[in-house]
Amino acid sequence: MIGYRRLAMLALGVVLSLSALVVTLSAAAKAADSFSPLMDTVIARMHAAMHVAPSGNPDRDFARMMIPHHQGAIDMALLELRFGKDERLRRLAQGIIVEQRQEIDAMRSILEEEH
Repeated sequence: MIGYRRLAMLALGVVLSLSALVVTLSAAAKAADSFSPLMDTVIARMHAAMHVAPSGNPDRDFARMMIPHHQGAIDMALLELRFGKDERLRRLAQGIIVEQRQEIDAMRSILEEEH
């Protein structure tokens, strides 16, 4: 039979292990919600989306590749606004968001005209 003292020590060990796990998971969640991993995700998504099957029309292919490129710039600028502190870069990011959205709209409009 296991003694009270031994049971208490086992229980304390379990509690400490669970506490360590909670701290580790919290740190992992916080790290995943930080600038670098989020930026890595944005860049990977942008690069993947830029690979389009050639259509034989360079203008169309250009627009189809540039739309995700511009969206990537917008997503990066949003991360700058979320995490950045330098007001000059934050203003630049705001401008990037506005300008790139306008250019995406223009490219989409051109692509729609071709159909």
